[in-house]
Amino acid sequence: MVAGRLWGRLGRDDREVLWLYLLTRVGLWTTAYCVRWLFPQHGATRLPLPVLAPWQQWDWWHYQHIAQDGYFPGGGGPWVLGWDNREAFFPGFPLALRAVHVVVPHWTAAGLVISFVAGGIAVLALARIARLALRDVGAGRRAVLFFLLSPCAVFLAAGYTEALFLALALPAWHAAQRHNWPLAGVLASLAVTVRVSGLFLAAALAVHWLTTTRPRPRWRALPWLALPALPPLLHSWYLRLHTGDWMAWKHAQERGWHRDFHTPWEAFRHTWNAAFGQTQTTGYAIEFQAEILAMLLGLLLTGLLLYRRRWPEAVYTGLSLWALGTSYWYMSVPRATLLWWPLWVLIAARSVRHPRVTTAYACLAAPLMTVLAVTFMTGHWAG
Repeated sequence: MVAGRLWGRLGRDDREVLWLYLLTRVGLWTTAYCVRWLFPQHGATRLPLPVLAPWQQWDWWHYQHIAQDGYFPGGGGPWVLGWDNREAFFPGFPLALRAVHVVVPHWTAAGLVISFVAGGIAVLALARIARLALRDVGAGRRAVLFFLLSPCAVFLAAGYTEALFLALALPAWHAAQRHNWPLAGVLASLAVTVRVSGLFLAAALAVHWLTTTRPRPRWRALPWLALPALPPLLHSWYLRLHTGDWMAWKHAQERGWHRDFHTPWEAFRHTWNAAFGQTQTTGYAIEFQAEILAMLLGLLLTGLLLYRRRWPEAVYTGLSLWALGTSYWYMSVPRATLLWWPLWVLIAARSVRHPRVTTAYACLAAPLMTVLAVTFMTGHWAG
């Protein structure tokens, strides 16, 4: 009954967006079902993989272990040989996972529930952002379509942080569009607990405040805009109590994923050598090629936002590119495209003027999404 009332309160466009979201989830779940039959652990086996096995890949285990045992179980830490560097991950998603696990006993199922609900919130917010920005009734559905068919959309369905982050970040941005700074600040603070990208969002909100409250700035908004700095400070303090290191999360990323600082040209050179220098297996080489393409897309997006004087969005994507482009090599840039909501709004704007953009995008992106979903579910793609 409650669900029916909520459904009735949504506008027609919102309901269309949620139907689109549900249909794409069914498609990914169907893909997962087929993967467990077509790609068993042993080629001669007569039994498929467990039902949820396709979703138990890569970073998922870090989130589950943190939710189960905390960051330093049994006095363990970076001083222990073979340590998994779990402190590199922010606590927002593991805390949510632990809470949902009280109701959903299976850890993987609990993670999927979080991403499913959060993804629905995210697409509703994205649609409203697009409609508000483009002043077009169909812009929201178009932006969500492009978003859900993006090549890396599988990460929205998996027990990963993307869906939960966007369920907080996109409503925060929508609140800022309506100058509701308290709500924007609170949601951005929660987003920071999920991913470091929340700090980039906080910077974008501050720039948005500076550029939209003239000639009289609304100074009462400043405490709310500063609020997102609190969660990372508290988390760093917690890690310091256990490790003696204020930057323990950053150093864990350096140890586990080569995310130590390098100049942008060094990072590009290392990535290019990995992609085309025959130093990696073919599977990893094509991943690094995808990293380069995603970085070029991000640079093009940021340049376009600067050209159109959309300073807040340019700050958000620019900081993201700086963080991703100054490690030893590019890593997780294709996944980061999911978080660049201005990208989906701009493509939607283009498709409004040129309807063939929608057809071309669907024909190109849908096969890529399927291939990358299968690659992820079989454990062959680190993302």
